[in-house]
Amino acid sequence: MPKLEKILLAILTAAILLLAGVVTRLYQTTWIQPLGPPLQEPFPTPFGMPPTWTPYPTSMAAPLSTLEPETIQVALSTPDELPRIAGKCGGTSPTFILVIGSDTRADSYLYGLADVIRLVRIDFANPRVTVLEIPRDLWVEIPDIADNLSGQDHEKLNQAYLYGNPGFGYSNDPAGGPGLLARTLILNFGTQIDHYAAVNMRTFEKIVNAVGGIDITLPETVDGRSADDPAERLLFRRGPHHLNGEEALTLARIRIDGVFSRAANQDRVLCALREKLTSPDVVSKIPSLIQSFRGAVQTSLSPEQLSQIACLATQVEPQNIIFTSFPQELFEQGRTYDPLFKKRVFTWKVDFNILREYIQQFNKGMWPETVSAAQGQKESETHFCQ
Repeated sequence: MPKLEKILLAILTAAILLLAGVVTRLYQTTWIQPLGPPLQEPFPTPFGMPPTWTPYPTSMAAPLSTLEPETIQVALSTPDELPRIAGKCGGTSPTFILVIGSDTRADSYLYGLADVIRLVRIDFANPRVTVLEIPRDLWVEIPDIADNLSGQDHEKLNQAYLYGNPGFGYSNDPAGGPGLLARTLILNFGTQIDHYAAVNMRTFEKIVNAVGGIDITLPETVDGRSADDPAERLLFRRGPHHLNGEEALTLARIRIDGVFSRAANQDRVLCALREKLTSPDVVSKIPSLIQSFRGAVQTSLSPEQLSQIACLATQVEPQNIIFTSFPQELFEQGRTYDPLFKKRVFTWKVDFNILREYIQQFNKGMWPETVSAAQGQKESETHFCQ
């Protein structure tokens, strides 16, 4: 081989090696790195679980517990103790994500209550997504807040997110509000959570607009008008609608018929958004959408994991995207005295032990099917993307 060709070959080889190093470095620093601080390691949960599960209504034979359940120091299984296997699209199965909708319209995440709380279980092995609504008005123990609230360690669940974010900064959890909310759910209910994703109202509107709006068909008219606000923008008649970001957010927030009806409308909006994100003209744009919303969403997911979820979304059959909530019969409206606000505030009266039983089955992927078959759960409490 002539000397010049040897030199050129050496230069080309060096360039390839250099390029490979750059690509590897970019992969390690951008593609697989979380977009936000990861969750802290799970910790023991101060309650015990029964050796076997008896689904509602048999469980209700016991009287309702108080809003502050008896504390028994028994360690609960942590997410890492669940069997994990490799699944489709490179994902790990199962994966649990805490999804939060913040009620702030600001561009930042300094403040804001958790207006929407969902636990998402993703099965990458047998493509399936199950979404569980967690009521925000549960009176729960919140870690880290007592020193800032004169010893008070209980508040509404949605306030854990507020207290953990930088505006209040009552927790030193690196994941801020999502981290404190995740730890609160683990502490009170034994949830399994690997990652979080929180979106404020302004970002939600931008996401819907970025994909060209969503299409939704309402089975019944949703009328959010009131004497204080009779605006037509709050009226969504039965039938098909094409909604922009502001309209989708408005529909998702109407609760004039109660929180359970609102949750059903939110699930319809999420189904419609999923449908749009997996459409051929949008799915190819997902990597650029991820980059464009970088910093506008609180999340511990990496671009790689977001792409894995987007990949799986194109493979999941609609009937395998399941939205569920706890049976409404478990909940009774009540009031709890809040020393912070010096008044009685609305909270749900419910037996936490029963909620823990449901969540344990949700963690294992055995609910809602097991419960639905056993008790004929209402269609409004468990439904599927169309």
